[in-house]
Amino acid sequence: MDGDSAVILRKVRRWLWFFLVCLVLSGLTAFPLETETRWLADFAAGPAAPLSDHLPGATAWIDRVHTGVAETNARYPFLAYGTDWLAFAHLVIAAAFWGPLKDPVRNIWVIRWAVLACGAVIPLALICGPLRGIPLAWRFIDMSFGVFGVIPLLLVLRALRPLERAFRGPATVG
Repeated sequence: MDGDSAVILRKVRRWLWFFLVCLVLSGLTAFPLETETRWLADFAAGPAAPLSDHLPGATAWIDRVHTGVAETNARYPFLAYGTDWLAFAHLVIAAAFWGPLKDPVRNIWVIRWAVLACGAVIPLALICGPLRGIPLAWRFIDMSFGVFGVIPLLLVLRALRPLERAFRGPATVG
């Protein structure tokens, strides 16, 4: 492997680790939703309440979400099993990146699949958000995960182009 390839692979692996860590953290935060929404509601309405003064609608929404999660957990705790599976899915998807970390060129399909998954976040939020009564601003927050998630993946794909061409070898005319 020449020096340029080694530099490219280090850069690619750094971006892949960044994406993987964000994916794992996102997954792990799906487990303690009641605690997290309580913290967010307390922060939003607290003494140094940056949201309640300027965005009372956002504060009300955060409080409503926390109340919904807390009441659902109290009355129907089995429904939280759905977010446990959401968390698990994030962790399994993160595990799929072991292949690209080891050999990003041979496993480029995983990266391309993840780009498609990031793109699919947008129609999901636009279709299911209104059906579930999610405010438009919150849907944009949800869509931002796909938008910001795709950035490191696109940087990886761009960096891998010369290595992918070298891996395939010269094109032949048939």
